[in-house]
Amino acid sequence: MELSTIGWNQEARDKILLDADRALQGAVKEAAETMDGKSRDEVYEFLFQKLQPQFVDFKPGPDLSACADAVANGEVSLES
Repeated sequence: MELSTIGWNQEARDKILLDADRALQGAVKEAAETMDGKSRDEVYEFLFQKLQPQFVDFKPGPDLSACADAVANGEVSLES
């Protein structure tokens, strides 16, 4: 077995992504419920602080920025 061929199977990859999505959704939900009137930068920092400990080598990207903007602008629907 070559080291370069070792990796997660598709089922595991799907589960990892689903878990990551749920972590992001939970953090955004909490921000939307508790950060009314806060700036986009404050919301971004909150989301970063919530998510960073949950992931190895966490590097936020445009998705986190979009979520922070949505929370700050009151554009998050908490209904499923």
